[in-house]
Amino acid sequence: MTATTPEGLFAAVDVAHAPADGPAAFGGDLAPGTLLAAYRHGLFPLPAADDYASAFNEARYEDAVEAGGIVLLPGPEDADPYALAWWSPDPRPVLAPDGVRLGRKLSRLLRNRLDWSTTADAAFEQVLAACAEGREPPWLTRELQEALTALHGLGAAHSVEVWEDGELIGGVFGIAAGPVLSLDSMFHRRPDAARVAVADLAARFAAAGGRLLDAQWDSPHVRSLGAAPQPRAHYLAALAAGTEPGAALDTARLPAVRLAPAKPRPPWPPGHRHGRGHGRGHRPAASADHG
Repeated sequence: MTATTPEGLFAAVDVAHAPADGPAAFGGDLAPGTLLAAYRHGLFPLPAADDYASAFNEARYEDAVEAGGIVLLPGPEDADPYALAWWSPDPRPVLAPDGVRLGRKLSRLLRNRLDWSTTADAAFEQVLAACAEGREPPWLTRELQEALTALHGLGAAHSVEVWEDGELIGGVFGIAAGPVLSLDSMFHRRPDAARVAVADLAARFAAAGGRLLDAQWDSPHVRSLGAAPQPRAHYLAALAAGTEPGAALDTARLPAVRLAPAKPRPPWPPGHRHGRGHGRGHRPAASADHG
């Protein structure tokens, strides 16, 4: 049995009532159309790294599949369905595009010391490869990388690159599904370069009409970026609010310092009067008790 369309494949998955901390489905495939349909339904893939990981999935979740709590999707003939899981955690950590936190120290370094620049979609495959390096478990498999690269060619997968003297020092990539961009992975070769990449992608996505960033898995790291947990129902409603693609991302090379908020001027002390008269030679007001 095969679904006629990728959208039809995920119609059988009741994402709103899927397990909060387990897979919503197993099976299917990683064809670009399938992958994009999954993100539009609030799902993201987690391929098994090897046969052992696939067997572990089957042993752990087989009862839930038989009970109907996890859907088994049709896929290629002779393929092991437990080799490909689809997740939709609840709650979902999300960020407003203008809510990415750089922090005071990094903002100061960008203003005064770091000569970093950023680009978008300039080195997508390099970012993918860097994100895959040394990850355990190695979920970013060769097959998934090929599917993501195909989505990039279709304009649905995006990357941001952070550069220092021509060297790629950080990056992030994700999938755009209407008004939502789901952040899949990031990397850094300099401290905080990944944070700059996320802030830059958020700014470019907002300028293209994007409204929400999805950090997928909750963690102290994504909380430090500004992510806050949102009920999955709210996240699915945001996805459903708009399915049309937004404007294209600006891919120009831009200075990273633009992402750092301007240093605020210290407030005037109480009673301080602006103007030239408040300087050398200014006579302070007499005390009320001075006779």
